[in-house]
Amino acid sequence: MMKKCKLTVLKTTFQEDLAKEYGIPHLGKCPLMEEGEVFYADYAKPEGFCDEAWKAIYQYVFALAHGADDWYFDDWIDTKKHKGVAICSCNDGLRPVIIKVERVDK
Repeated sequence: MMKKCKLTVLKTTFQEDLAKEYGIPHLGKCPLMEEGEVFYADYAKPEGFCDEAWKAIYQYVFALAHGADDWYFDDWIDTKKHKGVAICSCNDGLRPVIIKVERVDK
């Protein structure tokens, strides 16, 4: 049975050195996502969730919602302490947003 995943915005970051060279003037942290925001999803993008961030993390949401656990090859997430969790980021290289994806029983 498919479960839902809780998507928590852990951090909004800003790569100042890269933005200075490649970004537009006055670029700052992502204006679309805020630290602490929570969304729920299974196979569809939740309302209000950034389209680009969804494209970057949907495969983790899909896998976790369908029961994946030991797909990290023991080189990423400590699945003994954090089963059913993935820490992902959007694909914005100048101001990446870090998102915790966790399977829940909701």
